[in-house]
Amino acid sequence: MNRSNVLYALLALAASATPSAAWADPVRNVVIVHGAFADGSGWRKVSDLLTAKGLHVSIVQQPLTSLDDDVAATRRILALQDGPTILVGHSYGGMVVTAAGDDPKVTGLVYVAAFQPDRGESLANLANSKPVTGAKPDAIEATNDGFLSLALAEFPAAFAADLPKAEAAFMARSQVFAAKVAFTQEAGEPAWKSKPSWALVATQDRSINPDLEREMAKRAGSTVREVKASHAVYLSRPAAVAALIIEAAAKVPSR
Repeated sequence: MNRSNVLYALLALAASATPSAAWADPVRNVVIVHGAFADGSGWRKVSDLLTAKGLHVSIVQQPLTSLDDDVAATRRILALQDGPTILVGHSYGGMVVTAAGDDPKVTGLVYVAAFQPDRGESLANLANSKPVTGAKPDAIEATNDGFLSLALAEFPAAFAADLPKAEAAFMARSQVFAAKVAFTQEAGEPAWKSKPSWALVATQDRSINPDLEREMAKRAGSTVREVKASHAVYLSRPAAVAALIIEAAAKVPSR
């Protein structure tokens, strides 16, 4: 092979190895981690909107028994994804995705009315650092074996104030109790320090102070969107939630 042919071969090899177009491709996988006092079934509307846009959606049904258990459940679902993935967390789910987001398949994080902890912070100390104005101290009840729930009478106002009363009441009766230890375990190194993130602030949130959501998102350098909605924004404003996830999937590199 003469010199010109060798040069041509090297240039062709380099061109084939350059990820120029691939970096612009949108991510196609979305994994959603629900919050405490609820389960993943409430994300059906958001999932349908994402699926209609060609995204592959998986919902983690974590046990809410400890932060470690919930991170492990999320990693189990991430392992099933066939490529780059956007990881979404709601409320307490933000604690989970902040830890599980270090998975190499995760290319971006989306926080939906969620906690965004830094190293050493727990859900409990974050929530106590800026309580919801007018929140009732007895809204959260504890069982004898260390699990927490939202009082039935307080659930609609605290969690789902912009949903029909019957729907909010059913959510209260079907809520998933969360272990107290899940709320007190401290976070490790946050994935948002090394990966791009987006945050949706629910301005009518009565479970997490909206100002706390803003402060955490600013600290993390997240792209922030705000929507007038309750803590159950994924149910009351599914189009807004889906739009932010689609935005994240389109803007992060696929590999």
